[in-house]
This record gives sequence, structure tokens and C-alpha cells, in this order.
Amino acid sequence: MAKPAAGWIPLFKKRFVLFVVVILSVSTVFVCFIRGASAPCDPPRNGLAAAVDRAKLPRHSDVDVGARKNPLGFMRTKLVLLVSHELSLSGGPLLLMELAFLLRIVGSRVVWITYPKSEETNEVTYSLEHKMLNRGVQVISAKGQEVIDTALKADLVILNTAVAGKWLDAVLKERVPQVLPKILWWIHEMRGHYFKLEYVKHLPFVAGAMIDSHTTAEYWKNRTRDRLKIQMPETYVVHLGNSKELMEVAEDSVARRVLREHIRESLGVRSGDLLFAIINSVSRGKGQDLFLHSFHESLKLIQEQKLQVPSMHAVIVGSDMNAQTKFETELRDFVLKRGIQDRVHFVNKTLAVAPYLAAIDVLVQNSQARGECFGRITIEAMSFKLPVLGTSAGGTTEIVVNGSTGLLHPVGKEGVILLAKNMVKLATHVERRLTMGKKGYERVKERFMEHHMAERIALVLKEVLNKSAAHSHS
Repeated sequence: MAKPAAGWIPLFKKRFVLFVVVILSVSTVFVCFIRGASAPCDPPRNGLAAAVDRAKLPRHSDVDVGARKNPLGFMRTKLVLLVSHELSLSGGPLLLMELAFLLRIVGSRVVWITYPKSEETNEVTYSLEHKMLNRGVQVISAKGQEVIDTALKADLVILNTAVAGKWLDAVLKERVPQVLPKILWWIHEMRGHYFKLEYVKHLPFVAGAMIDSHTTAEYWKNRTRDRLKIQMPETYVVHLGNSKELMEVAEDSVARRVLREHIRESLGVRSGDLLFAIINSVSRGKGQDLFLHSFHESLKLIQEQKLQVPSMHAVIVGSDMNAQTKFETELRDFVLKRGIQDRVHFVNKTLAVAPYLAAIDVLVQNSQARGECFGRITIEAMSFKLPVLGTSAGGTTEIVVNGSTGLLHPVGKEGVILLAKNMVKLATHVERRLTMGKKGYERVKERFMEHHMAERIALVLKEVLNKSAAHSHS
């Protein structure tokens, strides 16, 4: 990467404070990136990496706009207990952490528990717990008298994901009926194995359920009624929103350029190359295998039709060779057998999605089966003016406007060829790609900002608190 001009070095350093906020904020996955399968996890400790190390993450109090202006201001001094089924870098726990920080901004007392919690302390759990502690979130054991007393005193209890329901009977036991009227159940899952009565038998009796998309809400309503013979409580749909920090980076042309150059250099691709990326933890449900099949088909189409396009690359962010999963091995074997290893780049799980969004040209959201419940990475990509090629399933259909902000394709094998053709369309029509990106950005600004999410959540929390108060009085 070329050396930056001296005139903007102070600005460069200042803006890296902003980058660190995004890099450490709630987004997708783990903490380091690799070039291919063999590069070391830790990047060089100079240049960009050193600048990031020197920058300091601002505390929430530094960016607090004041409880009076915040739609969640009425939560000041409220005691909120957050119950997560795990503390990891997956979507559910990270979203709950984000809500914890939003509540801390306005002065809520926030307590976090993880149930069941692994007996082994790992680096991820340790890091996330300390991130919460540093921002004033109290982390306590999910068992014992302290958490029972907290649940009874809390103004609001939020269960995150269906699996968290196991905590009720296991810990609260005979106290469950006292806590149910003040529970808001935040559900993100769409897979069938979450529909177990042992998880959600208390669901009809809580104050409300909050779900990220209308598609998922309808699915839960039908599935609980038909399979489990229970009724959903009053259900609120709350679309998610992008953080202010991420939007500031997305709207900063200097930041985007620096990040783009750095990531492309680390991947070994040129500035004019065209990058299609899928950013999700590597698993069959996220469709990385079908994405690679589509990418390979797109290269064949370009060759057969003798099209003049920039050199195309596929980037998979969310890899984890340490897990040594059969699925990831299959992905890498496919790449080698097709001879496209110089065009496919595997990147380790990372919380730092902003640099990759700045570096790529098109996001592919290829989640299979019922699709994503919402798909936070989709709106994050749109904030960087990226077109989205997504499956026509789940919450993606509520985000991406087909033909306007992106192109949709079916799930499963029948979507492979259409996705390949859509890749070729965007590769051969630069103006269409840029126009879709701009329209996606405009859609994010209209619907999917942090303040939109805060306003929607505030309405839900007010109603749940009112229900709880009415129940206690009666």
C-alpha cells in the first residue's frame, strides 16, 4: 500500500479511533484474519495494525447523547436481567450485548447471565465478559440465590433465543410464575431443532416475544401452534439497525479507502479486481458450498461467453480451521479440485467486518433453508453501498428489494445457476452495481439505523413494563 501523504496523517490517526469502535463492536465473528489456510493469525504489528493497537476504545459515556434525547431514556435506573444461552461470537449473544450497552447509555442497571455456561474459560468468553464489565454490565452466575433474587427484583427480564428458556425451570423452579409476567423473549432462530417444548413451554405466559423479521414471526406462530400445540404471546417485530460507529466509517471516504487497500493487499488482490464475499460463520446452513459452486459456474460463463470483466475473486469470511469441521474441509477440497485456489480466499472469523465491507464489491447472503431470521450483515453491507445477492428466504426478503438494492435467488441447488448469472450481471454492468449500492445505502438510512432500532425496541419495552406493572397491581 502506498505511503499516506503527511498532510492527513493526524486525521488518519484520529479516524482509527473510530475504526476500533467498529472492529470491536457487535457484528459477526472472531478476532483475526488469515490469508488462505496457512498464514498466521496475528497480522504484522506495524502500519495499520499498530495504529489500531494504539487507538483507544471510547467508553459509552463519551458518546452518550443524553437520556432526554434517547428513546430508551425511560429505562433510566431500571434493573434489567439479560439471559443468554451462550456467550460467543454468534448473532444472538452479540445482539443481546448490544442491547445491554444501549441500556447502559441511558443509565439502566444491567445484569448478564449465561446458561448453561461452559466450565472451561476460553479466550472469547473471557474477552466478551470483560468488554461488558468495562461498560458497566454486571456479569453473575446463572445459578444460585443471587440470580434468583435479581430475577425477582428486576423490572424486566429478557431471554435471548429459545434455548435460554431452559434456565427458567432449572434455576428459578417454583419462582417461575413470579417472573413470567415481566419476561420479554427475544427470538432469533428459524431452525426446527429449536422447537422443543422443554425450551419454550413457558412462552405463552410471558409478557411478549420480540422477533427480528415478519417472516420469522409468522413461522414461529404457525410452528408453535401446529407442532407444540401452544400459542405465542403478543409478538413484536423489530428490525435491527446499524450502529452509529459503523455508519461513520461507511460514510468516511478516507477510512474506506485505507481499509480497502489494506485488506486487498493482505489478500493479494489488485485494486481493480472484483470481490464477491460471503460473511458468516462457515456452516452448511450459511451456504458457503453453494456460493463456491456458483462462483465457479460464473467463471465458466464468463469464459464461454468471452466476456471482458475484471479478475473475479470469492472471499469467505468466517472460516475456522481450528475446528477442523468436515464441511470446511469440503469447501477447501472443492477449491483445489476446481483449480481456483488463486481466486478463493478464506478469512478467519472476525469481529472486524468493516474492513472487509470496505474491501469487497458485492455481498452474497446465501443462507439456506428458511434463510436468515434477519441478517445483520446485509444491512451493514448496504451501508457501504454494496449490492446484495441474497437468497429469497427469511428476513433477507424484508431487507433487499429485488432488482433495486440487489438480486435474489432461490435456496438450494436450484439457486446455484441463477446466483452465478447474477454474479456475471454485476460483473459486466458496473453502473448497475453502483446504482444498486446507492439505493441500498438510501434504504438503510430510511429504515435500518441504530436510532430506528432503539425507537422500535423502546416501544416494546414500554408495553412490556406496563403489562408487568398492571399484573403486579392486580
